[in-house]
Amino acid sequence: MAENGKNCDQRRVAMNKEQHNGNFTDPSSMNEKKRRDREERQNIVLWRHPLITLQYFSLETLVILKEWTSKLWHRQSIVVSFLLLLAVLIATYYVEGAHQQYVQRIEKQFLLYAYWIGLGILSSVGLGTGLHTFLLYLGPHIASVTLAAYECNSVNFPEPPYPDQIICPDEEGTEGAISLWSIISKVRIEACMWGIGTAIGELPPYFMARAARLSGAEPDDEEYQEFEEMLDNAEAAQDFASRAKLAIQNLVQKVGFFGILACASIPNPLFDLAGITCGHFLVPFWTFFGATLIGKAIIKMHIQKIFVIITFSKHIVEQMVAFIGAVPGIGPSLQKPFQEYLEAQRQKLHHKSEMGTPQGENWLSWMFEKLVVVMVCYFILSIINSMAQSYAKRIQQRLNSEEKTK
Repeated sequence: MAENGKNCDQRRVAMNKEQHNGNFTDPSSMNEKKRRDREERQNIVLWRHPLITLQYFSLETLVILKEWTSKLWHRQSIVVSFLLLLAVLIATYYVEGAHQQYVQRIEKQFLLYAYWIGLGILSSVGLGTGLHTFLLYLGPHIASVTLAAYECNSVNFPEPPYPDQIICPDEEGTEGAISLWSIISKVRIEACMWGIGTAIGELPPYFMARAARLSGAEPDDEEYQEFEEMLDNAEAAQDFASRAKLAIQNLVQKVGFFGILACASIPNPLFDLAGITCGHFLVPFWTFFGATLIGKAIIKMHIQKIFVIITFSKHIVEQMVAFIGAVPGIGPSLQKPFQEYLEAQRQKLHHKSEMGTPQGENWLSWMFEKLVVVMVCYFILSIINSMAQSYAKRIQQRLNSEEKTK
C-alpha cells in the first residue's frame, strides 16, 4: 500500500507547479489563494448572508438534479428495469390473495430495517455535519426497552404497538427473569441496522479519494486537500490533532484490514480520515467496507448497546436518582422531576396512564423534545450551508479556469 502511494506523491509534487503561457505559478501563492477562497466560502452561511446562501442552495439543488437526471438518462435500461420491478411490487402489494400475509410481514420488516439504516446513514454521511441519531433515537429506544424489561420482568412486549409504544404483556413475568443478554437480543436488530447505516455513510469519503487518485485531477474536497497537506507536512506536525490524524493514517496504511477494523470499532470522530486514506491508497472496496461494517455494526454497536443497558438498569437508575437527591441544597428539587418521570413511564407500561397521577408534561421530556427539534433544525441548516458553499466553490473554480485561459 505504501508503494502505491509513491506515484501519487510524485504526481502531487509535479502538480505543485502549473505552466501557463510559459510561466510557472508559485505553489505558495496557489495555496494562499486556495486559503482565501476557502475562508470566503465558509462565510456563506444563513446567519451571515441569508439571501445569498438560500440563492446558492437553490442553484446547487438544481445543478444536482440536472446531473442526476443526465445520469439516469444515460442509464435508461436500468431505469426501465427498476420501474418494471416497482410496478410488479405495487401490483403484488394491492392484489388480494393468500400472499398478502407474507407481503405484510415483509413490509413490516423492510420498513423497520429501512428506518434504522436511514438513521445510521444520517449519523455519519458527509452532509455538513452528521445528525446524532444514536443520542436522539437509538439510545433512548434501548434505554426505554431496558427500563420496561426490568419493570415488566419480560421483553415479550405485544406487537403491535411495539416498537412504537412499549407496554407490559398480560402474563406476569417472574422477578429476576431479565438478564443483560435478553435485553441485548431484544434490541439487536435495531442496533445492527443502525450500525450498517453508519458504515454505508462512511463510503462517500472513500469513493471521493479513490476517484481523485485514479483520475489524477486536483482534489476538489476540502477534507481531501487537508489530507494531502498533512502528508506533505507529516514531519512538522506538532499539535495533538495533527498527530492524532497522522496516527490514524499510519495505522490504516500499514496494518490494512485490521487497522480499519480497529478504527471503526471505537467511537472515532476522525474515521472520515480512514476512509480518505483507504481511497487515496487504493485499498480494495471490500477490504475497507468489510472492516468498517464489522467494526461499526457488530463490535462498536455492542459496546454502545451494553453501555446504555447497564446505565439504565433498574438498580443503577435508582442509585442515580438517590445520588441526585443527596446533592446539598438543590438535590430534592432536582430529584422530584426525575422521580415523576420514572413513575409516569411505569404507569404507561401498565396501561394506567388514564388513572393515578395527573398527566402533566414533565419538564425532562419537554427538554428532550426541544433538544431533538433543535438538533434536527441544525442538521437541516448545515445541509443548506454546505450545499450553498458547494455552489460557491463551483463559481470560484469557473473564475479560476477563466483566469488561466486568458
